[in-house]
Amino acid sequence: MQNPSQPMTHDTAPDAAATALFMQAAAAGRDTLNQTELGTLLGGLGVELRPAASPQRMPPAVELRISLNRTREFGMVISAGLGGLDAGLAESNFRKDRASVYAATGLTDADDFLGLFKRTLSYQKLAAIAGRDGVLLADKQLRTCFERLLALANCQSHGDTQAQFALRSLELNPASLGERLSVQAAQCEFGAAPAQRLPRPIHKIDKLIHPASIGIIGVSSSNMNFGRIILRNLMGSGYSKERLTIIRPGETEIDGVKCVESLKMLGRKLDLLIVAVAASAVYDLVDEIIETDAVESVMLIPGSLGETKASREPAAALESRINAAHAKPGGGPIFLGANCLGVVSHPGSYDSWFIPLERLPKPQKKPERNSVMLSQSGAFMITRISQNPWLDPRYMLALGNQTDLTHGDMLNYFAERTDIETIGIYIEGFKDLDGLSFAKAVRKAVTNGKQVVVYKSGKTASGMGGVMGHTASIAGGPVLFDSVVRQAGAIVAEDFNSFDDLFYIAGALHKKTITGARLGAISGAGFEAVGMADFIESDTFNMEMGSLAPDTVKHLEEILLAKKLNALVEVRNPLDINPGADDEAHLQIVEAFLRDPDIDAVVVGLDPTAPAVRALQESKLRPGFDISDPKSTVHLMPPLVDRNRKPVIGIVDGGQLYDAMAAGLMDQGVCIFRNCARGTRALVRYIEARLYADCIRGRH
Repeated sequence: MQNPSQPMTHDTAPDAAATALFMQAAAAGRDTLNQTELGTLLGGLGVELRPAASPQRMPPAVELRISLNRTREFGMVISAGLGGLDAGLAESNFRKDRASVYAATGLTDADDFLGLFKRTLSYQKLAAIAGRDGVLLADKQLRTCFERLLALANCQSHGDTQAQFALRSLELNPASLGERLSVQAAQCEFGAAPAQRLPRPIHKIDKLIHPASIGIIGVSSSNMNFGRIILRNLMGSGYSKERLTIIRPGETEIDGVKCVESLKMLGRKLDLLIVAVAASAVYDLVDEIIETDAVESVMLIPGSLGETKASREPAAALESRINAAHAKPGGGPIFLGANCLGVVSHPGSYDSWFIPLERLPKPQKKPERNSVMLSQSGAFMITRISQNPWLDPRYMLALGNQTDLTHGDMLNYFAERTDIETIGIYIEGFKDLDGLSFAKAVRKAVTNGKQVVVYKSGKTASGMGGVMGHTASIAGGPVLFDSVVRQAGAIVAEDFNSFDDLFYIAGALHKKTITGARLGAISGAGFEAVGMADFIESDTFNMEMGSLAPDTVKHLEEILLAKKLNALVEVRNPLDINPGADDEAHLQIVEAFLRDPDIDAVVVGLDPTAPAVRALQESKLRPGFDISDPKSTVHLMPPLVDRNRKPVIGIVDGGQLYDAMAAGLMDQGVCIFRNCARGTRALVRYIEARLYADCIRGRH
């Protein structure tokens, strides 16, 4: 082993050199490196440790903070941004990616992270100073530093699982750029290498969502308890009684479904067992499930497991026993839950939610379901589908407490399914290191051509407290989560409404071609035309209003002349086409925009309140002048959308009178929003994600 008191060379394996330094410090009773050891570590990374000579020394023009941190959720994370006194400024004072940028070290490289860092104020100050002084920007020094830090971090992340010590954090602050990167102050902490759970046999999720046989424990023969509701829902959703079995002593059948005395009396191995008993009975029952090896997958419905102070210790012990079972041949059963609403699987022909079907009808709103919704909270899914039936997922799974199966497991499984295009996920917290597994699964899904929309709760101290009381999860920092998951390729929603909008638009526009960020905006309502242009910016991405080609302008003038609107409308983008424009005029103009090579996407206000538009379900003033008319937008727009590869967003801004118009278009696959702000903002976020996904796929 190299003497840790000697300088590291660039040929020295960073993991071996760091481990040697950690062992030396630990032998002295420390979990931090001293200045000499820090100098050795940093020298091997190409960084000069140069403490300030005196308090009066002038700080550099730009002070940086560069760090590695082992996080509970994501493992090693690299970050860079404002340093010195500025490092203490709250992230909330800045737009995204302006104060600092973060990335999971396993999902980035030096060039990629340098690209992220270029968004920060620190880099922009460096660029301004370099421009003023007429010198080259110090990208090379930054890239070299990031490359060596990432090498160290990834060796620590993927090193010997038997290693006694591992890096916890390395903070360089303040750092400055000259001929080489130098640091006035640094800190390095290390500790015991983190333990990891055994991998779950996630291929068995197929048994969970496509079960050939289902058993239920907890069905009452005398009243409508949760188990009985689940049984009724299973049968009501089309699952045959012959493939169902109730485990209940003393009964032969309930609602026409046969009963057996115990798991040992099944006579065959079940694909899925639904457990709907009291939480206190779960502990012994899980041991029986593991010992009998009678089922492939288990759904734990009961709540309170790990959610209360009294239950946390026994719930943790239960989790350990389930984890240990995965070491058995075949991997043992997988468990969904606890505190789990259940699963709706349309291909599996079953609904195991304990919500009566009459309270939540789930009509099919599109020809082919191509999405999945994964949620830690069952109620989140219920309200989303109740309010937005056009989301209409192929599968809906509630994860609950993640006693066994995690967000990362589920996303890794669905990232590989060819029948899934869009994945929507609600997260309250991650199991240890599952954030990293999740981020890698996001990258896998995006590389495979899918879109992942994520909302994470617990953005405030109060919200984090609520999460702990709901599904016993630990909610990590929102800035870290947003940065890492967005960098992996996910579309991160800020709130419930934006989740609905982004999940919907991702499903509606998945097959459309995104070639750029130039928008065409059209409306007969002046406020909408202007409003669309006002909403083309986000924190991290801007669209621009496309310039209309001369041929497009000429064609638009011909359309306006034919519709006798030429004296009222000036051709421009955004285009206010006047309330006198009828359905056909709207759509002819949309198609002209779509054919323009300098327009990549179109948002059109369909002006339902305009008297020339056939927008009512039934017109009393002009019988037949309504959405049933073959000349209505409801009839004309779907073929236009189908034959054009560029995305089109329609806006139906009006009250209940125009619900039928919006529904008629959405039922035919047209992407419709009910106001221009939400529609345009969703489109901007979506196009940003699609263009970034193309970059990710280009690197793989």
